[in-house]
Amino acid sequence: MMTQASAYNGGAPPCISFLQAGNTVGSLSVEERTVVVGCLLGDGTMRCKTNALLEINHSMEQSDYVDWKYRKLQRFVLTPPKSRKGNGNRVAYRFTTRSLPELTEWYRKFYRYGRKQIPEDLEIDPLGLAIWIMDDGSKSYRAMYLNTQQFSIEEQNFLMAKLESKFGIRVTLNRDKHYSRIRIAVESVARLYQIVQPYLLPQFKYKFPLMTP
Repeated sequence: MMTQASAYNGGAPPCISFLQAGNTVGSLSVEERTVVVGCLLGDGTMRCKTNALLEINHSMEQSDYVDWKYRKLQRFVLTPPKSRKGNGNRVAYRFTTRSLPELTEWYRKFYRYGRKQIPEDLEIDPLGLAIWIMDDGSKSYRAMYLNTQQFSIEEQNFLMAKLESKFGIRVTLNRDKHYSRIRIAVESVARLYQIVQPYLLPQFKYKFPLMTP
């Protein structure tokens, strides 16, 4: 979706590892792949040397959510989530997976030139969408937003096309100061909630506005 020159942008070089015997846990299940994709659409980050790892990092107030993600990816993790003091008074709660060839595939998709970007073969299902909402969703009166400012306009247009074609959700680009983000139309909020509700943790229902006629 992006040229090498525009996507690399001076970031870390892409991972160019080879699969190594003895450092594998088997293929990711459908649910595990979905969780990885949902996290990478949102706040998840990856790093790669020989193979890639996924880091999950949220505030201490969202420790239940981090624990939930940990349970979904537990077979790839050696150390359970722990708190860690960040900048200022912020206390983060985080875990990282092992560095594994099964995750390197996803690093290559989302970090082709060292910067997180949206892969052209992206597929989103309701669980992945729910994780994306829990990570990056916010409300404003009766509408909702996905805070996609980190992605290019081209990538955001691609994501909007996916939301409309796969889920029938009406979206537009909304200007947020110097950046743009995805706005969920008021008339699609109820539909979005219906799609993600089976996977939505109760503490994240606040991200949805009151759905009045």
